[in-house]
Amino acid sequence: MDTISARGDAFAVGQAIGRRGGAAARDAAFNTPQFQALRPWLGSSRLAALKAAAQYSFPQYMREIEGIADGAGLAVDEIFLWNCRGDLRDLDPALDDSGCTTVLLPGDTAVIGHNEDGAAELAGLCFLCDIEPDDGPGFTAFCYPGMLPGHAFGVNRLGLVQTINNIRPHDLTAGVPRHVISRAVLACRTLDEAVALLQRTDRASGFHHALGQAGDSRLLSVEAPASGCTVIEARSPLAHANHLIGADYRGLDQDSQPSSLTRQARAEALIAAGAVASGDPFAILYDCENAELPILRRGHEAGDEGYTLASAVFKISSGVVDWALTHGPDTGAVVSGRVAA
Repeated sequence: MDTISARGDAFAVGQAIGRRGGAAARDAAFNTPQFQALRPWLGSSRLAALKAAAQYSFPQYMREIEGIADGAGLAVDEIFLWNCRGDLRDLDPALDDSGCTTVLLPGDTAVIGHNEDGAAELAGLCFLCDIEPDDGPGFTAFCYPGMLPGHAFGVNRLGLVQTINNIRPHDLTAGVPRHVISRAVLACRTLDEAVALLQRTDRASGFHHALGQAGDSRLLSVEAPASGCTVIEARSPLAHANHLIGADYRGLDQDSQPSSLTRQARAEALIAAGAVASGDPFAILYDCENAELPILRRGHEAGDEGYTLASAVFKISSGVVDWALTHGPDTGAVVSGRVAA
């Protein structure tokens, strides 16, 4: 897993991310069915409203997007559109192969384990960024070509961990794009600050966020669609896939794909059977018991185009976060690190 380093103002940080992912954005990401389905939104009043909301509340991250475009040699509106793919949900759900499975294991050393699922076309094209911005804490995060860091998984220098699961509720608004919000979480100094950010009422759409921090005993599972924000502290093992499961959202229409429903049910069954009692999230993250709709996805299962691009584990204790990234059960950690908060 390639890692780039960048420091400086928002534009400089974006440039470094754009230079690293530019070719992959042009040659792979922008040729996916997902991006092609987004193209009709270019020049639309809807996209303009999303941009205005982002610019008003988070100009620094719009500047980062401008830097990504400059570094990649692509149009700013194309990069911004790519970062709004979840805020323009008139797309056919069948085109949305992004997924992810997250496991939260509380304890003296708490654990957040995460499978990052996306388009198989992007396998090998994603990378880690190690960023020291002029404004805000530094962080390490998983990056997709052409996208802001933050919407996959990452940890900042204050020991704040975030992992993201895609959700598909039908409550979109013309507010701040969810990729901008998840990028802003990486700049938060505390869990409470991150939760307050997710409770904003001007968000265009949302994600499921798993949050933890060194020195804070809480592991938080946050379902944050545009129309609400529900925070659950994980006091026992908990798993989340790609649909809202909280009672607060039972009346909210959403797209719940067969893969997500199956992964959620399988993860909960494994938890009930004691599979993660030892604190090992891979007992869930690597599970392939259901050959057609496995938790560890390889892009070739019948009816499931999703692909597990990486698996990440964060071990969170009183003053330290130890993290590691793997590519499946046949390899060890391909990259790892420690944050002493």
